[in-house]
Amino acid sequence: MSGGHHKFAADLSGFPVNADGTVSVIIQFNKTPSAQHFAEMAARGGRVKFSLEKINGAAVRIPLGMLAWLKAHPDVAYVSPDRINKIASDDDVLAVAADTAHQQFGLDGTGIGVAVIDSGVFNHDDLQTSNGLGSRIVYSESFIPGDPSTNDAYGHGTHVAGIIAGNGHDSQTGYWTQYTGVAPNANIINLRVLDATGAGSDSQVIAAIQRAIQLKATYNIRVMNISLGRGIYESYALDPVCQAVESAWKAGIVVVVAAGNGGRDNSMGTQGYGTIQAPGNDPNVITVGATKTNGTPDRLDDTVASYSSKGPTLLDHVMKPDLMAPGNRIISLSSPGSTLVKSLPALNVQPITVCSGPLGSSCTTGLPGKYLRLSGTSMATPIVAGAAALMVQKEPTLTPDTIKARMMKTAWKGYPVNSWAYDTKGYGYLSQYDAFTIGAGYLDIYAAVQNTDVVNGGAPSPVVTFDPSTRQARLVNSTSITWGNSITWGNSIVWGDSIVWGGNTIMNDSIIWGNSIVWGDPGLSGNSIIWGNSIVWGADSLYALSDSEDGEN
Repeated sequence: MSGGHHKFAADLSGFPVNADGTVSVIIQFNKTPSAQHFAEMAARGGRVKFSLEKINGAAVRIPLGMLAWLKAHPDVAYVSPDRINKIASDDDVLAVAADTAHQQFGLDGTGIGVAVIDSGVFNHDDLQTSNGLGSRIVYSESFIPGDPSTNDAYGHGTHVAGIIAGNGHDSQTGYWTQYTGVAPNANIINLRVLDATGAGSDSQVIAAIQRAIQLKATYNIRVMNISLGRGIYESYALDPVCQAVESAWKAGIVVVVAAGNGGRDNSMGTQGYGTIQAPGNDPNVITVGATKTNGTPDRLDDTVASYSSKGPTLLDHVMKPDLMAPGNRIISLSSPGSTLVKSLPALNVQPITVCSGPLGSSCTTGLPGKYLRLSGTSMATPIVAGAAALMVQKEPTLTPDTIKARMMKTAWKGYPVNSWAYDTKGYGYLSQYDAFTIGAGYLDIYAAVQNTDVVNGGAPSPVVTFDPSTRQARLVNSTSITWGNSITWGNSIVWGDSIVWGGNTIMNDSIIWGNSIVWGDPGLSGNSIIWGNSIVWGADSLYALSDSEDGEN
């Protein structure tokens, strides 16, 4: 890595140049950068935006001429553009059995801090303490240069926070049901990285992750929700955002990330496979795909949301997603005056009038502008984050790896073989229920909370190899992965066993693509994109992962 073009990300040459002739980059050093490193950069016109010590790096605006100096510098390991991130965008709580966990174990997230790295969080009534005398948004900070506001101008982060920790205060009357989050008494650490358009840079996301790690002990931050993503440009081992989420995971924080909304994308002939976004491609984090509850609390009729991104990940071929959770037409908190509220008025949830007494003499109407309906893997992710908060509340000593393993082992696997879905324009999409689509299955919070298995080491998602002659993929675990014999399932259970992945997806330890999936001839189209060694594919922005449409039918 010490020489030549391998120090530079492939998309660096085409990255936009700022109006002042500089380019915004993230520099990763092969050791902790010193004051001398920063002085040398400043002397050449470099201006530091953020010091990114958790990845031995810095976000810097540099003159183009400084690139040659960086390439020759022996302490510079990798330089990538400061890419843009965007968002990945009721009956959902019942579908994942959160209500049973609440009732039987008395779990509500009390005392657990959840870092929401998003577009900000509005101080909604549903995020107040149970007595209404204070806010459970215990810390707020903006990482958007020139904009110190921590309010939610876009409207995405508030919705996410409500799915995690809303207590349903404003929907007790005047609404069809009470809209509560999975961990309705958890605390929110509001780290704003996305602006009013739902966009933000890699460096802002990394800086927010660092702050969460720094504040972990102060606010008992045990869970981090990242409902945003962007395309994959390099291995997770080089990607600066992936390295940042790994640092949070190693610090004892469960990192839950949206898979992305590319499941319908067939632009490269993959039928939506290979569309997991960064940092959901990191093997350590819990990457979440989206299901549809189809308007009922019973999960037996639930199906995959066709927009939910599928694995394996590009370049590294990591098995993703890890889990599925409800993400379609989810009702949660609204941020007044935000971009989503103003641009998508049809998705605002209107109150109703409830009457009682003789001849309906006493009527109550709920307050308008309190709730919003959104769809996307952005909405599925905080359901898993809320579940992690409940698990930590019950057992404070749990590690992120044990939480991930318990969730995946106990995930419900009663899916059909396939299903059709239709978007708002009437286009149909077939979803095949293989492990690249549904991961280990559907989050079951009650089962995960009851599980007592322990991971003694790490639990990264395995890597997959593809055999074009048999059209099968196999799981490959390195010696450092402890999903095998060292995980105390009772009996020695390996990743390939159906107890983790489900009988419908496993045959002789091989994951079957599914007969209805058309991959084309080996070496062509979809196969070459996913399994090729030099492919770099994906959007150039990191966005909040919610769907711009009203979900799907």
